[in-house]
Amino acid sequence: MPDLEKGLSYGPEVGPPARGAKVMDEARKVAGMGRSRPTIEGAGVRLKRAFGYNEVPQFDPFLMLDDFHSENPDDYLAGFPWHPHRGIETVTYMLGGIVEHQDSMGNKGTIGPGELQWMTAGGGIVHQEMPQRTAGMLAGFQLWVNLPARQKMMDPRYRDVKAGDPPVADMGNGISVKVIAGEAGGKRGPVRDIVADIQYLDVTMPAKSALEHPVKRGHNAFAYVYQGRGRFGPDPKSRAGPENIVLFADGDNVGVRALEGPLGFLLVCGKPIGEPVAWGGPIVMNTQEELDRAFEEYENGTFLRRKQQK
Repeated sequence: MPDLEKGLSYGPEVGPPARGAKVMDEARKVAGMGRSRPTIEGAGVRLKRAFGYNEVPQFDPFLMLDDFHSENPDDYLAGFPWHPHRGIETVTYMLGGIVEHQDSMGNKGTIGPGELQWMTAGGGIVHQEMPQRTAGMLAGFQLWVNLPARQKMMDPRYRDVKAGDPPVADMGNGISVKVIAGEAGGKRGPVRDIVADIQYLDVTMPAKSALEHPVKRGHNAFAYVYQGRGRFGPDPKSRAGPENIVLFADGDNVGVRALEGPLGFLLVCGKPIGEPVAWGGPIVMNTQEELDRAFEEYENGTFLRRKQQK
């Protein structure tokens, strides 16, 4: 599977996700597959980027997914010191280890195994995220979700999601789905006041099991594998393993079959925004003028719209 720096690999019969004529109960084919690439961010954190700047707008409304997992503290202890965000929502989901955080609204705390931090930067927030030394594996993901133009400058907000908050849907045959946002198996996730119309699911499947999950037609959908190997979509050749990203074409449902061992993956779906993207580091706006203004305000101390103190 190719490195995403060279773009997603598209099959001969399937292009990027399309919004064609409605066909009832159509299984989504795989539009593209790739492998996350090593990246250094923050003050020197080594991580893997599943997709990012180069893949806009294929994953709209999603902008970026980072996968960080390491047993070596040198890979992550430098952390992500104080930095600004505007125009996006960030979702940090931990599988193992602890990250301490603080922000300009006065929030502070830790994110531990199974917990999440859902932060809406809106018109502006400054925060830091500092991984702590862990006995064993520090592992987690950060997803960036774009905000539409009309809500780019909304008031910032922050939410902790504790490990026991997301319900787990029993899908039968040993398959379980942790529902972070959206719905699955009659369960609804605890994150409900988000701007984008999305699903965020953590799926675990035993060997040889199969799952078919409905996805709204016209929504973009992707899977990111963090454990085991699986077949995605109806093509038996569309197989993916750890650190692989799978982008689905349009349709009504996503089909997955676990192969020789347990399979764990994120399944994320969302309604595209379809607006221009002007992206500069931690700030994502619609025009270069808005982007330049954001960085000018950060430099001159007028970035924060409300009284916020670090």
